[in-house]
Amino acid sequence: MSSTFTRPYLSIVIPAYNEEERLVASLGMMASYLDAAGIDAEILVVDDGSKDATAVLAAKALSGRSGRVIRNGENRGKGYSVRHGVLEARGRFVLLTDADLSTPIDDHARLAAVIRDRDLDVVIGSRALPESDVQVRQGWLRQTMGRSFNTFIRAATGLPFRDTQCGFKLMDRERVKPLFEKMVVNRFAFDVELLFLCERFGLSVVDVPVTWRNAGGSKVSILGDPLNMIVDVLRVRWRFRRGLYNPETGAAGAS
Repeated sequence: MSSTFTRPYLSIVIPAYNEEERLVASLGMMASYLDAAGIDAEILVVDDGSKDATAVLAAKALSGRSGRVIRNGENRGKGYSVRHGVLEARGRFVLLTDADLSTPIDDHARLAAVIRDRDLDVVIGSRALPESDVQVRQGWLRQTMGRSFNTFIRAATGLPFRDTQCGFKLMDRERVKPLFEKMVVNRFAFDVELLFLCERFGLSVVDVPVTWRNAGGSKVSILGDPLNMIVDVLRVRWRFRRGLYNPETGAAGAS
């Protein structure tokens, strides 16, 4: 007797590292949104080697729902976690969101309307468009660091977007999967790698204004991570110029 295998319409991928204090509340808000909107979805929490109870609490919160905790086994980085989650996802679309829901989950509807109506491959949330609603801003130092990094990105890659680092992104899973299989950046510059490869391989990307309420507890170190991100962006450009993202090549040498 055969059974019919159905895929969810949406997969929500949440990279998480030591998020026991806020993840359960965020998962509750996601569940309420999905139920109210009638969206068939799975929720994937990618535990990046947390030292607290993140994985245990997430598993308990997801009990009875479609979804699960995916464990990296050790701390591998946000880029690795996102890549792991997307490659494990089964949904028609994949939504990336941070555990703190700095962009409220309701903004998914805005991105979904754009990706559906315009038949796009990727829609990214932006805090830097005139219509963006930034209700709680980051501190001055992090804002300055973000603007400087974006200026560097646009010069180094030619990307037109003024905000590549917002954690709220919606994509067509089948169209982006070949790119995720080639991606190698394990740290915070994975967004740039993804968007750079989308542009170079002809995938359509549009940025959409979102609501943003900055939450404390950022995992980005002001001292060490900016330099690492610059090195990773330059490495992405170097790999592309040498054909290392082409279909016949592997994705070895992740950082």
